[in-house]
Amino acid sequence: MKDIAEPINKAVRKILDQMSRAIVGKEEVIMKLLMCLLCEGHVLIEDYPGLGKTLIAKSFARTLGLQFKRIQFTSDLLPADITGSFVFDRNESRFVLRKGPLFANIVLADEVNRAPPRTQSALLEAMQERQVTIEDSTYQLPRPFMVIATQNPIEYEGTYPLPEAQVDRFLAKISVGYPSAQEEFSIAGKRNERKYDDVELEVVVDAPEVEEMRRGVEDVYVDKSLLNYMVEIVRRTRVHKDVEIGASPRGTLALLKLSKASAWMHGREYLIPDDIKQIALDALSHRIILKPEQMLRGGKSAAVVKEILEQVPVPKVD
Repeated sequence: MKDIAEPINKAVRKILDQMSRAIVGKEEVIMKLLMCLLCEGHVLIEDYPGLGKTLIAKSFARTLGLQFKRIQFTSDLLPADITGSFVFDRNESRFVLRKGPLFANIVLADEVNRAPPRTQSALLEAMQERQVTIEDSTYQLPRPFMVIATQNPIEYEGTYPLPEAQVDRFLAKISVGYPSAQEEFSIAGKRNERKYDDVELEVVVDAPEVEEMRRGVEDVYVDKSLLNYMVEIVRRTRVHKDVEIGASPRGTLALLKLSKASAWMHGREYLIPDDIKQIALDALSHRIILKPEQMLRGGKSAAVVKEILEQVPVPKVD
């Protein structure tokens, strides 16, 4: 992402500066998380263990003053373990609701593919409807609400791969990546100086400010030529020679929302083509299913999106 590490917006800069006390060299990842939050979307992070996925999510929530809950998904996890259930209160002689960890602003669903489909479905309702159903009652989740789910790309034995329909519910799919040698040196050096693991972070924005930021994203102007540009990119994923199933209209909307968030976070009230190109891989790659022969050859959906971006003419915006 070309200029993603140099946002102009002051609120975004405050968030990045505060999180840099705990997270070294991952401004691009933090920016993408913030984009998804401001679009009221969810994020799937697929990467190797030990790269700081949990730390990033926890620090992100703490910096924004939002309630954070972590759920370790396992094969014996039940829907009630994440949504909550009614328990009998002896003092009041009645059943009362004990809310589960889904009742938070930022929920980290760690190794989500280790839970059985029934539990994954309970998470799906919360993500899509922003509510949970417990017995005969429906309960609204707090706002803002965001699920950050993680998957380990190794050790697939004994896991339950997410159905394509559920993967499509994530606004973006991103990775953290290994740090550079200099960044890893800085990580070790800071830990050595602190002499303890936790990093104290200050709250630099709060929920009302996050809502104001979200409204700012919605007000970003999008020229019709750029709407056509996004539609053409998504439509070409459906007719590409290597693709079995292309991105749906949900992919178009994801590209639109994330592009607007990118523009706003870079201090602009209007969209430019670079905003679209910078976020297209994260918005569309996980929505594409390659043909079996391409998968056997080691083909990647990200390569398809890159090829399409190179082929679709970029509109000129006045």
